[in-house]
Amino acid sequence: MMRKSKEPVTGGSSSNRILQGTSIEGEVVSDGDFRVDGSIKGNIVIAGKLVVGEKGHVNGDIKCGSATISGKLEGKLVVEELLSLEDSAVVEGDIFTMKLSIQPGAEFSGSCKMGAVVREISKNDPKKTEGKRAEKIS
Repeated sequence: MMRKSKEPVTGGSSSNRILQGTSIEGEVVSDGDFRVDGSIKGNIVIAGKLVVGEKGHVNGDIKCGSATISGKLEGKLVVEELLSLEDSAVVEGDIFTMKLSIQPGAEFSGSCKMGAVVREISKNDPKKTEGKRAEKIS
């Protein structure tokens, strides 16, 4: 006979995958890591690391802890730590990150903001934060 535990389940970080040939439309939210080798049309919010494989395609806004992009991404990308664009990456949209690594061959079309402004964006509305940063620069 199985006993029910009254203690909450607390595990380490979980890992999720969208395999090649799989398409999802809608918002994805996860506390763990996430790998996309298929296609997602919608926003992604994860606490861990996002990996978009060479055949992966994301059309939507992303907020994550760190990311490695090898496939195609269309939308705003907010990364709290390191964003790595591999040589096969194609990114169309705005990037907000603390650190950025771009391999030769990667394609990027959009604007990029780096540094402390990312921490402010995570806490506030991006439009308000951009205005504050512009005031500091002036």
